[in-house]
Amino acid sequence: MTPRLLICAPSSGSGKTTVACAMLRAFVRRGLSPMACKSGPDYIDPMFHESVIGAKSRNLDLFFFSRETARALLYKNAAGAGVTVLEGAMGYYDGIAMTARASAYDLACATDTPAVLIADGRGRALSVAAEVKGFQSFRCPSRIAGVIVNRVSPKLYPRLAETITQETGLPVFGYLPEMRDCAIESRHLGLVTAAEIEDLQLKLDKLAEQAEKTLDLDGLLTLAGTAPEICDTLPAPTPIPAPVRIGVARDKAFCFYYEDSLDVLRSLGAELVEFSPLHDAALPVNIQGLYLGGGYPELYAKQLSENESMRRSVREAVASGLPTIAECGGFLYLHKTLQDASGAKYPMAGVLDAEAYPTGKLSRFGYVTLTAEKNSLLLGALESIPAHEFHYWDSTAPGVDFSAQKPLSPRHWMAGIGTDSLYAGFAHVHFAARPESARRFLEKAAAYARG
Repeated sequence: MTPRLLICAPSSGSGKTTVACAMLRAFVRRGLSPMACKSGPDYIDPMFHESVIGAKSRNLDLFFFSRETARALLYKNAAGAGVTVLEGAMGYYDGIAMTARASAYDLACATDTPAVLIADGRGRALSVAAEVKGFQSFRCPSRIAGVIVNRVSPKLYPRLAETITQETGLPVFGYLPEMRDCAIESRHLGLVTAAEIEDLQLKLDKLAEQAEKTLDLDGLLTLAGTAPEICDTLPAPTPIPAPVRIGVARDKAFCFYYEDSLDVLRSLGAELVEFSPLHDAALPVNIQGLYLGGGYPELYAKQLSENESMRRSVREAVASGLPTIAECGGFLYLHKTLQDASGAKYPMAGVLDAEAYPTGKLSRFGYVTLTAEKNSLLLGALESIPAHEFHYWDSTAPGVDFSAQKPLSPRHWMAGIGTDSLYAGFAHVHFAARPESARRFLEKAAAYARG
């Protein structure tokens, strides 16, 4: 069985992550071994899920994946979990270009998952019921099977819950009061990462204790158990003939990776060797490929710059033809200089003759389809892969080797650097969306190993 439910809300900032983490932590304390998933391409919320449940949280993204792939990834990752909590993104119906495509609602439909709507109770009364009823009736079926009220006073909650049920027929599974001491800060890419919150475990325990008091956890588990079974699977990949070692940058500066994407590399025969550009003196020995993921190098520019031996190691390795993926933050690290938010410039790896600088706003944002202009590390000429951009920093030379096309929109631009041994650009990719690109990368790594 795959008991599951989806936590959604009318908009961002309604408390989805807070409620999801409170529930997950409470389920952990009950010994249920829960699993978490995030709707959409967000990296940071899964880091919070991971801190809560002590296991990897996964992304289920219906722009990256077909419905069949999303269901198969859910089935694989939920195996053995007592309950799986899917967390929506943005508002429940918010998808691509004013449609519901790739929205939390789309995910609920694709995976046959009952949804619980988080209603914000601050500064409102009957209007909460009106909002819930609007979301309930906007699509048929809406998949909304219950409500949780967030940021509401204990005195108001009983009357509000009764009114919501009278007006909508939906059960209300409890509430969370305003808990300012458990608030999680934000920054330019969203929430701060879980590793940066020193008292996170204390906050999570407080949330779990509150959830035990004021959420109907038993009712939520019963609802999760009504989800129909899924048993979709993906074809087993054929590993490359000779295994390869891939260095993966992982620390506070480089922490944005899709775990299912890394699993594709592993399933094809890659040994992933983690290292820290912040703390290690050089790249791991005997690697045949390099993966520099996204993150916050701009926050650690001085420290990255001071690690001269690592910068030199990366520069020499990439120059030697080491097959390298550098996404967003990793792309910034390959620049000649990186300017931080204060305007200070710091030397980086110097692979690219370009400077990275803050723009003070989202430079490009959202889903794109990357189409290669020529044969390169990840794609053959005219081949495409779904991707995602989200960055406040830009480059004096962002690249022209791929066409980036916005979905359901005429908007497009040239972006990214693609050579026989390098993919570098702001767009993040997910190898579960196109395993052929993962194989192409590893075959290049194997060829590099052969000299």
